[in-house]
Amino acid sequence: MSTAFQPKDPNYAERVRASFALQGAMGTLGATLADVAPGRVVITLPWAKHLTQQHGFLHAGMVSTALDSACGYAGFTLMPADAAVLTIEFKINLLAPAQGDNFRMVGTVIKPGRTVSVVEGQAFALHQGREKLVATMGCTLMTVTGRDDVRG
Repeated sequence: MSTAFQPKDPNYAERVRASFALQGAMGTLGATLADVAPGRVVITLPWAKHLTQQHGFLHAGMVSTALDSACGYAGFTLMPADAAVLTIEFKINLLAPAQGDNFRMVGTVIKPGRTVSVVEGQAFALHQGREKLVATMGCTLMTVTGRDDVRG
């Protein structure tokens, strides 16, 4: 489990929270950062009509956006203080309609790397007191340093 990972930056949690606060996309979704640990991040978001598709389910694009951020920030927790993170690839499996009152997106590092890290994500819908896995993601991240236009 990710608890075995040692962050390179002792202030990783503050760095993740500060970066998350800058994301307009997460603000648009109404997403919040629920948990930050070495190699693991949880993002939550409530159901909102403006984020749905025609059947009232959370749109797959919204699921993938929030899950990508959970995976990216999970990897970011293990990167050096001067690094930024960018997703370079992801694949999402939509397992069930995203029907629920709230959603929980969990990113967990599988293999951290100096330049490239591999992370897995899981999206859960909470509906009528029950939690259901609705999507999984495989995500590849890049550690970015030395670029003025890519920070945090």
